Amino acid sequence: MPLTFTNLRALLVLSIALLPVNVVTASPVVVQIEDPFIEMRTGPGRGYPMFHVIESGETVTVIRRRTDWFEIQSHRGTKGWVERHQLEKTLDLEGRAIRAEYSHFDSYSQRRWEMGFMSGDFGGADLISVYAAYSLSPHLSVELNVGQGIGSFSDNFVASASLSHQFFPAQRLTPFFVLGTGVIRTSPNATLVETEDRTDQVAYAGGGLRVYAARRLLLRAEYKSYVAFTSRDDNQEVDEWRVGFSFFF
Repeated sequence: MPLTFTNLRALLVLSIALLPVNVVTASPVVVQIEDPFIEMRTGPGRGYPMFHVIESGETVTVIRRRTDWFEIQSHRGTKGWVERHQLEKTLDLEGRAIRAEYSHFDSYSQRRWEMGFMSGDFGGADLISVYAAYSLSPHLSVELNVGQGIGSFSDNFVASASLSHQFFPAQRLTPFFVLGTGVIRTSPNATLVETEDRTDQVAYAGGGLRVYAARRLLLRAEYKSYVAFTSRDDNQEVDEWRVGFSFFF
């Protein structure tokens, strides 16, 4: 089906309607520190500065988790982030040991960045592309794509930005919907066609599947329907199919 402005508007309304209203987290857990001390940082990463130390025997409330980092709150109300290994020797309020279990799939469901390589078909041309994505929420992410299509009569360079909506972010296999815009530069084969290079704006909508494979590896397959807004009387429509893999962190 051709992609028109009416279709784009309808798809945008649908994607907004599917966004979650609230994200519910697990209930906080109160534990007792058994390590000599733990160091709290201002954010979930080694690049954030340390600002507070909690000593052995004190109780803390574990609020939430982001990959290998936990946000905690001391009994005095101080909030900060600690690494998973610092909570490996913790006890519940009855003195029983608690393990901070680690799962690579937990990291997948809480990932922030994703980068990948894909190949496929762009309007009959062989396509090679790379992309990077940043998660705004479990369901919504922004993506930057750069691709090169090599065809018999012309080559195409495509750069775009898009919004991607995952329907089931906590599942190993989830469909997603994507809506974006960008530019395409077409370079005709000078030996076959006497035409100048041209650059046109494009808009697209599409969807696909994202599959958690192992550790920090994802598999991804997707389809996009492009409209190139050319200077000619008729806009050009292009279909893109691609598959590939990516890493998340």
